[in-house]
Amino acid sequence: LLPQIMMSWDFFVPVCVGDLVKTGGINQYVVQDVVSPKQLPSHLNSFKAALRSQGPLCILEHFDTGYTVLQHCHKVDMSVKEDTLELLIQVVSGLSVSLPSLLLNASLSAPDRKEQLNAVKMSVFLLCKLTEILESDSYRQSIKGKAAGEGLLQWDSERETVLQALTQLLQLDIRSLWSLSLVEEEFISCVTCCCYKLLENPTISHVKNKPTRDAIIHLLGVQVKKYNHLLGASVKVIQLLQHFEQLSSVCAQAVSVWSTEYGVKAIVGEVMREIGQKSSEELAREGSGVKAFSSFLSELGTLVPDTMIPNISVLLTHLEGESPSLRVAVCEVLGEVLVRVLSGDGLDESGRADRDRFMDTLQEHLHDTHSYVRARVLQVYTRIVNSKALPLNRYSEVMGLAVGRLMDKSINVVKSAIQLLAAFIAHNPYSCKLSSADLKKPLEKEMDKLRELRERLQENAPVAVIKASELWAAMEPELLLTVRAELEPTSEGEQQEREEDEVGEEDDRATAVQIAQFLRPDQDTSEIREDLPSTPQKERAGDGGKEGVEESELKKQEMLLQYLKDTESFALQVERAIAVINTMLYWKTTSVVQEAVQFCVTVCEFSVANSLTGVRKMLPLVWSTDAAIKDAVVQAYRRLYLNPQGDNTRAKAQTLVDSLSELMVDASLGTIQCLEEIEFFGGGSSLQSTVVQVLWERFTGKRETSSLHRRAAVLLLGMAREVVLSNLDTLCSVALGEKLTEDFLLARDSVITICNITDHVRQCKGAPFRLPQDNQLFTCLTQAIAEGVYTLSLEWKNVAVRLLYFLSESPDQLCSRLLQRCSRLLLDQIAEGGEMLANKDVSQLPVPAVSCVSLAQLLSLCGCVAFWQVSHLERSVSTELRRRRGETEEREEKAKVPSPANDSSVEEELGLMGASAEDTEAELIRKICETELLAGKKEENLLCSFLPLLVRVCSSPGRYCHPQLTTAACLALSQYMMISPSVCEEHIRLLFTVLERSSLPVVRANAIIGLGDLTVRFPNILEPWTQNLYTRLSDENPAVRQTAVTVLTQLVLKDVLKVKGQVSEVAVLLIDPQTHIASLALNFFNELASKDNAIYNLLPDIISRLSDPERAMNEEDFHTIMKQLFSYITKERQTESLVEKLCQRFRTAKTERQWCDLAVSLSLLSMCERGLKRLQECWECYSDKLTETGVYQPLLSITAKLRRGAKPQLKVQVEEFEKRLTAVHTRGLENVESPEMETKRPEGAGSSQARPSVSSCHDDSFVTPKPTRKSSKKAVITFSSDEEEEEEGICTVRKCNLF
Repeated sequence: LLPQIMMSWDFFVPVCVGDLVKTGGINQYVVQDVVSPKQLPSHLNSFKAALRSQGPLCILEHFDTGYTVLQHCHKVDMSVKEDTLELLIQVVSGLSVSLPSLLLNASLSAPDRKEQLNAVKMSVFLLCKLTEILESDSYRQSIKGKAAGEGLLQWDSERETVLQALTQLLQLDIRSLWSLSLVEEEFISCVTCCCYKLLENPTISHVKNKPTRDAIIHLLGVQVKKYNHLLGASVKVIQLLQHFEQLSSVCAQAVSVWSTEYGVKAIVGEVMREIGQKSSEELAREGSGVKAFSSFLSELGTLVPDTMIPNISVLLTHLEGESPSLRVAVCEVLGEVLVRVLSGDGLDESGRADRDRFMDTLQEHLHDTHSYVRARVLQVYTRIVNSKALPLNRYSEVMGLAVGRLMDKSINVVKSAIQLLAAFIAHNPYSCKLSSADLKKPLEKEMDKLRELRERLQENAPVAVIKASELWAAMEPELLLTVRAELEPTSEGEQQEREEDEVGEEDDRATAVQIAQFLRPDQDTSEIREDLPSTPQKERAGDGGKEGVEESELKKQEMLLQYLKDTESFALQVERAIAVINTMLYWKTTSVVQEAVQFCVTVCEFSVANSLTGVRKMLPLVWSTDAAIKDAVVQAYRRLYLNPQGDNTRAKAQTLVDSLSELMVDASLGTIQCLEEIEFFGGGSSLQSTVVQVLWERFTGKRETSSLHRRAAVLLLGMAREVVLSNLDTLCSVALGEKLTEDFLLARDSVITICNITDHVRQCKGAPFRLPQDNQLFTCLTQAIAEGVYTLSLEWKNVAVRLLYFLSESPDQLCSRLLQRCSRLLLDQIAEGGEMLANKDVSQLPVPAVSCVSLAQLLSLCGCVAFWQVSHLERSVSTELRRRRGETEEREEKAKVPSPANDSSVEEELGLMGASAEDTEAELIRKICETELLAGKKEENLLCSFLPLLVRVCSSPGRYCHPQLTTAACLALSQYMMISPSVCEEHIRLLFTVLERSSLPVVRANAIIGLGDLTVRFPNILEPWTQNLYTRLSDENPAVRQTAVTVLTQLVLKDVLKVKGQVSEVAVLLIDPQTHIASLALNFFNELASKDNAIYNLLPDIISRLSDPERAMNEEDFHTIMKQLFSYITKERQTESLVEKLCQRFRTAKTERQWCDLAVSLSLLSMCERGLKRLQECWECYSDKLTETGVYQPLLSITAKLRRGAKPQLKVQVEEFEKRLTAVHTRGLENVESPEMETKRPEGAGSSQARPSVSSCHDDSFVTPKPTRKSSKKAVITFSSDEEEEEEGICTVRKCNLF
């Protein structure tokens, strides 16, 4: 009787938990027994007992116990909640086990069905609500700093158990328990709300919570599929994204699972429509929700791109919206669709149309207004290219756009463009090994062949048959006239008759039909063809097969030609990209340089034409101060050259040597030093030893190879220092032996290699590495110099003499004998010339007795010996003296045992003795240079014998006009002047005269180099002549200008020369027509900007000199120079000070052009609020010049810049200043400076008060405040270019020459 009474009610899932205690409707269950928290343990025990005895239906009797836990959730202990949760899980799991058999029973009675339904509702309701409570408790405890499991043990695992129990129950077909299988919305909401509550946990997206996350997704999937939760889920997903940005990936995964595993694909369309219908105003209000939408769409696009295609049009509206992140998301979705769905050759017409439409959309957004969108679209294209999903006909167009993006202002866009171009090269369908120049000849050849095929087909073509369209075009005019004459009415009477008589209209239509029938081509064609003569087609009917073959060949030829054209276009784009990216190797942005390095590696790995250009250009970056850039270059070279391909070690070594030899061909000394920094031969592996063996074989000629590769081999051997030192005799016999005259370049490179090795050895501590004078190396070397002194280049002799001083024990004696031998050869030549002159009339002989070339070679050798003699004394001899002194001091210290009391005094004494000894050694070296090298007997010292000859040649350019002789003498004289200050002072005027007056550019360039060295060695002597060095910056010859700016850059940056106003000549080179000179000048100012206030101090003088009327510089050139120089002024205080300086110079400027230049300079400053204040204070300086447009417009542009992003208060000041400028410009200063616009000074604001600020004046008061201090004399406003930054608010008055 009790179950029947109980089943007279129905359980309705309440909207609010408290509704269950209220009086409900008819037969509605109401909670009757809500016990106190103290009584709960006993009731839970009864619940457990009933569960064991009655099974899951016990929930019908003990529901009030579970409800009591919900009511007192904040009062009961956590153990009570845990026990209740465990009981509810058992009830739900028990129902999942018992229900399947009952649901299959068709004879289940209505009371039993109601009983099971109430049990399901009650248990699910209690479990879901208790889960929500426990989740909230866990979150609160985590916020307070306690561990989540402290109050509730292992809640994460229990939470997963709850979800699994609910999923297992709801997967059953329990809908049959409801009337008409209509599950009420409250029951579904109870479960789904619990799931969404769990999803709101901030840690749900963490990896550790993946099982819980998957369980929630699957439980919601069951609700979506079986319980009509599709619309609710789509709305809830949007809400979650709006409020919880971290759930974007979780929601994307959920929607993907629901559409794939549960087959509810409509959920994707619903969510996409919800996002697509969001207006720009709504998105602007949501803030973080926009980012969540974007991430969600991007993630969903990677999971189910094919499902998104039918509804993708609703997202395209956001491409025109204001949110860049949404535009990026839509573009990424399009990219995923193109890669995974709309790719390949099997697309139908609809698919190809969609693909082209999506491609066009992506191309449009390569020019998006936001740099973030442009960068991400380039990345999308990179994925498309890497997946080989880009159609062939779009390669050239997209690559051209990518090359254009290399000029983008955004660094991220540039990096993405480089990555896209690298992907193009790595996955291109063309032949990258051919350059555009190599493709021209094959392209022309194939075009000629195509032309021949077309001409042959035209010759064999049948007689032209008139086409129907052509026949109609010929007949149409006459036919129209006939029809109009016959069918159209000619009078009003006929018109009326025609309107009244419809039959007549039908007759006209019948007539038109007849005309059309007569014009049909199949009428009387048989009769016409019988009258026609026989045509070539009939005669050649049997040649149809041959014509078909020729047409097939024509189509193949057209396809081949198109392929070659596409290849040429691709090659041109690649060459253009390489040229641009190579310039980025020296950008200041590290990430861009790294991308450029990787690009160079990619093009080299794929054997792109001219790829070695970038590889060589990035080599000097091994000296970069940025460790990331240096490491990128080193790793790039090791990746390119230390991973050779080959079947065995020998083959790999051969490949590696071939690759390195390409780098060493025509390599400079700088390139060799850079390669040594990479340390190709640092290891001792078998491959390295095999590489050295292959190099020796090439150098010695055991394997036939070109002279270039032999020279490359000896340079590469120089990197393996120990190997060369141990085989020095072999090196000398091969390079400096009998075959020296056959290959001087090989000998030169061999000597360079030995020099580099010995220089490295000399830097090591210990006794110097020297060889006796009778060594084979010196014998071969001196013989080569003596016999080839008139044919060897200056570079070769310089390196050879350097080696003599590096390795010989007595290099001065060796070089003295060498000069004697060479002089004797010259005298023999003079004697031979005298014998020839004895038989001829001297007056008729046009050539000198001594060959100018021979004398030039001898003088250049003397200069080399002089230079390296000084270097030997100051480096080698001084170092050796210091080493020996150190050894002596060590021996003395060991011999003496000082007492501890005198330790400090002994150390001080030793320090003083060391310093004194160093001074003594330096004085000894100086004395030797001063008294012995160029003094004494000429028989003993040959160097001093040649000095008068050098002076005579340099001072008599008219008599000694041979270019080579003049060049050698000038260079040798500068090397002689390095010996001592007296020689330098004696001949400095002569060298500067040569610099000014020589007509040979090479002489002027060499003189600049020599004077640069002399400036470093004797700065006090050269200081009065500095202006003459700057003069060469305006030399007419580009090589001289380049040498001058290079030398001056080194002198200035090393603080040898003090930077003065003459630096304006370097500024002029910023607009030099030679780009490499302009880049050197730019590098000068870039380096100078790193020095504190250097450019700031120089700017006033530079402006004065460049705006001088006597210079007459073009306005555009002046603006270009100033724009670059003012870009280095970044400090606010510097800007403020320069504003005042430039304004004060308006007073002394004499011409309108100078006014305009000063105004332009002011407009180029990064003006700030303080700068505007100073500009207003200096109003009197420039206000009378504002009537000139060239002054007014630049100052007006300052207000436009200040207005952007200005605060309201500043904006008001800017607008007032702009009105004042415009008023003076249009009406004149005298008309504006009226009494009503003047400042009304307060009483007592006379002499003792401080200068008033601009803000304290009236609106139109911009009069420069008067100085605060009284002075009997009028202050002269002048400025110094070397002044430092002034203190804030103080105007410093100094002297200098203006303009």
